[in-house]
Amino acid sequence: MRYKVVPEPRSVEFLRDVQAALPLVPGTVEDCCSRIRDRTGLPSRDVAREYLTFAQALGFAAEGDRGFHRTREDPPEDELAQRFLEHVFGARKIVDVLADGEKTVREAFDEIRDLVPQWERDRHTDWEAEWLDRTERLLEWAVEFGLVERSADGYRQSTTAL
Repeated sequence: MRYKVVPEPRSVEFLRDVQAALPLVPGTVEDCCSRIRDRTGLPSRDVAREYLTFAQALGFAAEGDRGFHRTREDPPEDELAQRFLEHVFGARKIVDVLADGEKTVREAFDEIRDLVPQWERDRHTDWEAEWLDRTERLLEWAVEFGLVERSADGYRQSTTAL
């Protein structure tokens, strides 16, 4: 399964804080989002919901019949990078487009624009601005996971990437 939500980039340590905020005994999405908001200082439950979904994509959270709960695993960063590539919509593609050289956010977006489903284009009045922002968030998370390097002129694949 691929997750489309890409929250504002933060550190891996912040994601571990999100995981720690989740209950071991499953709770409702509302309860979990309130816990994340209260324990991490996020501004709203809606923002916390984005991090909950992203945490689920990376294996920090799981959803069962009775709600969400934290997982007990503590994956190393290289495994998180792999999960990011496998489970976050557009992540692998955004890293792959940097294979032929450094690109700005706009150039990277231009390379992945065909990936944007029609229903997403129809959903937003300015879908390009929405997906340009999403592209930048994908790139910044890729930097956080060591897959991409940021430079003065844009982004490039990491020389130490997986």
